[in-house]
Amino acid sequence: MISAGDHGLLQALKGTTRVSVVIPARDEAPTIGNIVTAIHDAHVLGSQLVDELIVIDSDSRDATAEVARAAGATVHSAAEIRADLGWRPGKGEAMWKSLLVSSGEIVIFIDADLTTFTADYVTGLLAPLLREPEVLLVKAFYDRDLADAPEGIAQGGRVNELMARPLINLWWPDLAGVVQPLAGEWAGRRQLLETQSFPSGYGVEFATLIDTYERHGLDALAQVDLGNRGHVHQDLRNLGILSAEVLAAATRRRFGVEPQGVEEIAHLVRSEASGERDWESRLINDLERPPVLALLPAEADSAHPQARS
Repeated sequence: MISAGDHGLLQALKGTTRVSVVIPARDEAPTIGNIVTAIHDAHVLGSQLVDELIVIDSDSRDATAEVARAAGATVHSAAEIRADLGWRPGKGEAMWKSLLVSSGEIVIFIDADLTTFTADYVTGLLAPLLREPEVLLVKAFYDRDLADAPEGIAQGGRVNELMARPLINLWWPDLAGVVQPLAGEWAGRRQLLETQSFPSGYGVEFATLIDTYERHGLDALAQVDLGNRGHVHQDLRNLGILSAEVLAAATRRRFGVEPQGVEEIAHLVRSEASGERDWESRLINDLERPPVLALLPAEADSAHPQARS
């Protein structure tokens, strides 16, 4: 982790570079407040390493927006950012929309469902980008804290180990050393992020990693050990959606398969009351947003997207 002395070094290296922390969130009122408070107190009021602390709310049905705002974040509704472009539910959509309301030359993404979190996550992700000019993308890795896992969940990172890393070993073996390709804690330079497509769903982390490697090579990548990570665990049916969206992003990049946007995944479910069985189908979000720069006038100032029309 980053020591107090290192904070001073990072402040010196930061200079006038603007840093934005973005937290995509949907129905995360129980956890979002602690995360925002930790970052706000340590790095907005404290070290001043963070210039913007932004939560992108994806149509939450709970008090996510109110809790985040009270803790010190600027909150935007994903649906209301550039409403003329429409809105799709999905994590990647919120992250893509964040580029239209943030101004940092470095953007740090943090998941909203973390149950164990320290502000050192931010400095850990920021340090390689300030210290190494050739690094464009930084991925976190960590040990999983399973103390809060529901009964029946014996391991964390299941999609990471059963889907993402096998795909990487088969199709992009140079990236086999990436420990957590699906880590929700990562950072990138705006000059990179605005040139890349963003899957609207859960394929966004996988896609960003592969696209950065294919266009800029291994030297553009770094990863940092953030120690321990606890988060709200999902059941297998939800992980089926996540896996399908990762696979869609991977096959598009490997084979040029265009996303369809109307794919479904079905699970057999049994009624607890009657014991009867039926199929439950849900949509897979395999749509992608184009690079942000493709939407903008050539003369727009890419460092200050709030000024864009």
